Amino acid sequence: MFENIGSYGVGSVSRCRGWKTMEKYCMERSQQYFLKHYVKEIGERSTFYRRQNRTLLVNAAAGHPFESDPGAYNQNSIWDSFKNGFDAFYRFSRPHTVIGTALSIVSVSLLSVEKLSDFSPLFITGVLEAVVAALFMNIYIVGLNQLYDIDIDKVNKPYLPLASGEFSVVTGIMIVLSFSIMSFFLGWIVGSWPLFWALFISFVLGTAYSIKLPMLRWKRSAVVAAMCILAVRAVIVQLAFFLHMQTHVYKRPATFSRPLIFATAFMSFFSVVIALFKDIPDIDGDKIYGIQSFTVRLGQKRVFWICISLLLMAYGVAILVGASSGFLWSKSITVLGHTILSLILWNQANSVDLNSKAAITSFYMFIWKAQYNEI
Repeated sequence: MFENIGSYGVGSVSRCRGWKTMEKYCMERSQQYFLKHYVKEIGERSTFYRRQNRTLLVNAAAGHPFESDPGAYNQNSIWDSFKNGFDAFYRFSRPHTVIGTALSIVSVSLLSVEKLSDFSPLFITGVLEAVVAALFMNIYIVGLNQLYDIDIDKVNKPYLPLASGEFSVVTGIMIVLSFSIMSFFLGWIVGSWPLFWALFISFVLGTAYSIKLPMLRWKRSAVVAAMCILAVRAVIVQLAFFLHMQTHVYKRPATFSRPLIFATAFMSFFSVVIALFKDIPDIDGDKIYGIQSFTVRLGQKRVFWICISLLLMAYGVAILVGASSGFLWSKSITVLGHTILSLILWNQANSVDLNSKAAITSFYMFIWKAQYNEI
């Protein structure tokens, strides 16, 4: 028994020494293996970073931005924000009204020119003073109307920035106040009484048209609303800005020429048509919020053809006036031009789908373009 135990002990010692030797050998081989691969990995990473740095240097030399540069991302973000803000303000300003106002002022200013020498830096300065001040007031008027029509515009014009939520009410108020102040400040600096009174009357009528106060909010009355638009676009724009050029810029006595009277009468037709037609695509929201426009009272189709009839009458009057002109070139251009315009108008009107809001809105923009042609 003891022999067997002794024999077992000696073999165990021998095997233990063998295991230790094997363990030591395995550890050394493992360390060599990991060290080899670690060095290899470091070499590969070093090569990768050298290549990456070389690529970045080449891009920098070629003027290309680094993909990982946070400044490029910030610049793109700032530029996108600027573009979105400008687009929202562009829609807020109602650009078709801005264009119409600017062209009307330039056109009526040309009626004050009596001789070639009147085209001078003085003329350009006087026109710019009138246009800039009037556009500031125009933005005040259309902006104020949007502030008080947010709920209506969510139905009628959801693309406007206040209705869509792109502008907050506070932002709208700040824009409206800023542009009204700038308009009056410019009018005061210029020192032209016709210009100042044009701005003041436009301010009063534009405010009374939109603001919700007792005896105001005149847009709820179809007749009063039309008269406000007629007074501003047909009378004030024509007469006041003509007097601005005549009396303030050229220092001449106030006189109303035949072309000025005709232009005022002709633009009165267009102003009435615009006042009536603008409510045709807005019938849904106006019905919901109790705006008693002519379209709500008479229906879209009837008001549409009343507008077409008024425009055709205006073109007819222009043709008669042109035919009575003593100048052959003036007679030919006026008669032929308004004949073509009346035919285009009739053709476009007959192709409008009155059940499509998009088609009606498109035709409304066509009327503004027709007014631009007359200006």
